[in-house]
Amino acid sequence: MQRWLYQVLALIVALSLFSERAAAHAASTSYLELQLNQAELAGQWDIALRDLDEAIGLDADGDGLLTWGEVRRASDAIEAYALSRLQIDADGVACPLHLHELRVADHLDGRYAALMLTGDCAATPAALQLRYGLLFDIDPSHRGLLKLSAKGRIVSDVMSPSQPQLVWQPGVSDIGRTFRTYLHEGVWHVWTGWDHLLFLAALFLPAATRRRRGGGWQIADSLRAPLLDAARIVTAFTLAHAATLSIAALGWVQFPTRWVESAVAATVVFAALNNLLPMVGRGLPWLAVGFGLIHGSAIAGALLELGLPTTGRVWALLAFNIGVELAQLSLVMLVVPAGYWLRNQRGYRYAVLIPGSVLVLLIGLLWFVERAFSWTWI
Repeated sequence: MQRWLYQVLALIVALSLFSERAAAHAASTSYLELQLNQAELAGQWDIALRDLDEAIGLDADGDGLLTWGEVRRASDAIEAYALSRLQIDADGVACPLHLHELRVADHLDGRYAALMLTGDCAATPAALQLRYGLLFDIDPSHRGLLKLSAKGRIVSDVMSPSQPQLVWQPGVSDIGRTFRTYLHEGVWHVWTGWDHLLFLAALFLPAATRRRRGGGWQIADSLRAPLLDAARIVTAFTLAHAATLSIAALGWVQFPTRWVESAVAATVVFAALNNLLPMVGRGLPWLAVGFGLIHGSAIAGALLELGLPTTGRVWALLAFNIGVELAQLSLVMLVVPAGYWLRNQRGYRYAVLIPGSVLVLLIGLLWFVERAFSWTWI
């Protein structure tokens, strides 16, 4: 018994340290917004200060804190680094880029350097070619979110190591490219979203079991039942997620960010608590609907920052939500069979289900306190 307690405590401590690292290091993202007016480019490029610190070193005194003075003193280095990672051509001819001002902007995941830039092209282009290489050499997971506008049209895209360049013809829509981009981002949203993954983990931890009518868990006698249960839950979640995501992303309703992010953390807590003290049994898909409404409201903010194209908005939203569902179903197909295979292993309940749920519960509580009360732990 004592040995089992030590193992559980060691697991909780180790994974808690990992989760703290994950929470502290959000996915690396920059936001580049450009407007083309005939032969002139103007826009803003927001790059996370933590990313710039990693790339060129902003923290001069090494105290772990970035001040405005340190950022200002590094402005020349920031400008040189940023311009070396971005090139824009108009019909094959380079458009010289210039940075005119450095500001600080706030995003959901922290503070960013906001670079005001302009570009001069030789003539009004029929096509722009953009090559993006920010941070790819030190962080392959980095993504550059682009929002380009010209002639009353907006196009959004995502730059990555596998897609470092974009050819854009102003006034020409590409529904197929839009669909592929947002489908990919829907999958990426699930696979890189720690709160989303932890919420799903809480739902999948008892995947090798089924609810007893009187409460509690019993070992499943076939793989089909837990697979269907998990598929119903994630599909219910996705449908609700899609509803509020679409409403908020289209700008019809705006939700207070702090409340929504706190509510997301609360859903993680409740899902884990439900594994330890079963409160919802056969109604779990309905619970997933309620939680999906909350999670959809949260991700709408990020989707708004990416920007929806003026043409193909319905296709973009549809593709994003299909991506979310495909990613979740892929996790079902990976996790549920593994849990089913382990269901008869000695101590599954005490070595996996209970400590795993406790871990998710603790992380969810930590996130709730951080988000609801703006409490910084590190």
